[in-house]
Amino acid sequence: MRKIDSSFKQTTGQSAAVETRQLKNLCENWHLAGDIARHSPRTLGSRRELLDKLIWFLQDRKIETCDVHALRRFFQHVTHGHKEPNGRWGNPRNRKPTSPGTSATYDRILRAFFNWLINQEDIEVSPMAKIPKPQDRPDQVQPFSDDHLLHLIAQSRKTTHPRRDEAIILLLLDTGLRASELCGLSVCDLDLQEQCITVRHGKGDKVRNVPISSPTRKALYHYLNERESEPGEALFLSDRGHAAGDGLTRIGLMRLINRLCHSAGIQGVRCSPHTLRHSFALGFLKNGGNQFSLMALLGHTSLAMTSRYVALSQADVARQHRHYSPVANLRASSAGKRTGK
Repeated sequence: MRKIDSSFKQTTGQSAAVETRQLKNLCENWHLAGDIARHSPRTLGSRRELLDKLIWFLQDRKIETCDVHALRRFFQHVTHGHKEPNGRWGNPRNRKPTSPGTSATYDRILRAFFNWLINQEDIEVSPMAKIPKPQDRPDQVQPFSDDHLLHLIAQSRKTTHPRRDEAIILLLLDTGLRASELCGLSVCDLDLQEQCITVRHGKGDKVRNVPISSPTRKALYHYLNERESEPGEALFLSDRGHAAGDGLTRIGLMRLINRLCHSAGIQGVRCSPHTLRHSFALGFLKNGGNQFSLMALLGHTSLAMTSRYVALSQADVARQHRHYSPVANLRASSAGKRTGK
C-alpha cells in the first residue's frame, strides 16, 4: 500500500481526512477518472458542482482539514444554509430549503468520492463512514389532473410555436421522458413508422427505445412537416428558431412548462417537466400497466424507484375505494332513507 501523507495523521490522528489545500487536486483526479470511464456529462457535472461547493464551504469557514467534523458542518449548511444572512453558498437569493432527495444526492456523491480515494490509497478510512445517511423520503409530487392536462394541451396550441409546444407536452406525457432526455433528442432518434423514439442520453448514458401513441406521432409529424430538418439536428428547436439551429435547453423547457401552466390557470401543482413524468407514471399504472414495463419505459435500473409510483397509485386507489365503495355508499343510502332524504 502506498504511504499515506503523514500530514493527514498529524492533523487528525488517523487517515480519515484530507487537507483542504489538497482537495482540489484530488477532485480533479476523480473527475478525470470518471471521464476516462465514460461517465455521462451530467454525472460528471453534478460531481464537479457538489465538490466545488464543498471546497467553497471549507475555504469560507477557514477549515484546514476535511474530516468527519467538517463534513457534519457541511451537511448542516446544506440543510440550513438558506437561513443564513448571506444565503446558502453565499448567495442571498438562495433562500429555499433543500429537499431530502438533494441531501441524499450530496451524501451519495461524497461517499463515492471518498471511497475512490480509499481505492487510490490516498486515505485509509472514509470520513463519511461515521456520518449517518439522510432519510430520502419518497417524492410526493402531486401529478397533473386530467383537467390540468387538457388545459395544458389546449394552451400549447395557442403559443407562437403551437406545433412544437403541443408535440412537447404530448411526448412528455406519453413517455415520461426526463427533461434532459427530451432536450437531447435528435431528429434521427424519432421513428414515425415504428412509432417509437430512441433515447440515447438517458441517465448514465444508457440507451433505450420508448414507444409513442398515435396522437403523439401525429403531433410530431405535423411539427416536423412545418420545418426542414437534417437527421442530426435537435428534434426540438429553441424559440430562436431554425436559423440559429439551437436545440431547446432544460431551462428553456422548464420556462415553457411554467408559461403554459400560468396561461392555463393551473395552481397547487408544481409546474415542471418532472410533474409530467409523474403524471405519465401514475396514469400508466392506473390504466393497468405493470411496474416492470414502467421501469423499462422510465429508464430505471431497479424497481426501487418505480415502486414509489406504485405506492402513490395504490394510495389513489385507496382514496377512490373510500369514496366509491359499494358498502360505504349502501350505508349512506340507507341512512338517507331513514332520515327521509
